Amino acid sequence: MHPEPPRFRLAELSDRFGLELKGAADQLVTGVGTLQCAGPQDISFFVNRGYLAQLRGTRAAAVILAGNDATACPVNALLADNPYAAYARVAALFDHRRPPHPGIHASAVVSPSAQLGAAVHVGANAVIGDEAHIGAGSSIGPGSVIGARCTLGAGCRLEANVTLADGVSLGRRVLVHPGAVIGADGFGLAFADDHWEKVPQLGSVVIGDDCEIGANTAIDRGAIEDTVLGNDVRLDNLVQVGHNVEIGDHTAIAGCTAIAGSARIGRRCLIGGAVGILGHIAIADGVTVSAMSAVSRDITEPGSVWASGLPARPLREWQRNQTHLRKLDQIVSRIRELERLAGKTESDE
Repeated sequence: MHPEPPRFRLAELSDRFGLELKGAADQLVTGVGTLQCAGPQDISFFVNRGYLAQLRGTRAAAVILAGNDATACPVNALLADNPYAAYARVAALFDHRRPPHPGIHASAVVSPSAQLGAAVHVGANAVIGDEAHIGAGSSIGPGSVIGARCTLGAGCRLEANVTLADGVSLGRRVLVHPGAVIGADGFGLAFADDHWEKVPQLGSVVIGDDCEIGANTAIDRGAIEDTVLGNDVRLDNLVQVGHNVEIGDHTAIAGCTAIAGSARIGRRCLIGGAVGILGHIAIADGVTVSAMSAVSRDITEPGSVWASGLPARPLREWQRNQTHLRKLDQIVSRIRELERLAGKTESDE
């Protein structure tokens, strides 16, 4: 039997989250939905004016939006300075997933020297190595492997098949999604005459509080010192973080981005999907890098926005542009020759 869905009146949501209510205080809300698909007991949100037509036609019970958009809303409204953040808090009330019950599954293998705090859950076939410390209220998902001397702060949650190699340290309330690998060897190689020599990776990985690591993301251990993520760092799925990378507090990195070894990324940066960041460079605080960009040198201006990816174009147009690009050097030479013949020099520009 499915449990009854949560039920809240708009007045309750307004009081709990400090939102100004415009409309019926006793309107019941039992779920969430998009502007287009929400039903008469769903709550939705509006932040992108590209969806203005959907806002005007919505059948939602209420919409969370900014005060200056309220006149376009045909239904009840909850007004917020940051509507998306307010929606996130409200939506959490309707998350049907519940934390697992404390206890150790019979098939789990826990070293006698490991220390588990109160109310820890260890799932089926999980392995916890020697001298590992698992903080109170943490959850270790099925098939996960916690290496020797790992440390997890209170309230961490590792989903299924997560691997923490030896000596990895997680702060409090860290969420790691399925398949992530934290602390595997970095890509350290030295070419010796006719073959590669492996460079020992002797550091580890240190992750701060309230971080989130996406599914199948890999964070390599340091070669000598540690790979370090600050507090509230958010990594999407399939992100590669090389050895000795440092990522500052509150930075968010979208999927398929690759960060080469020893790069330093500042606080509150936004890195788009499939970005490539060269090793040994530094990115200042508050920088935004758009999707598909390649960062090959230091970015020193805080708060700046960078892009280098080429937007998709119709095939025939792209082919013509590629043809022109192959002739770019010839075209530049011809322009310079024409300028020379016209008596123009670079000093005239």
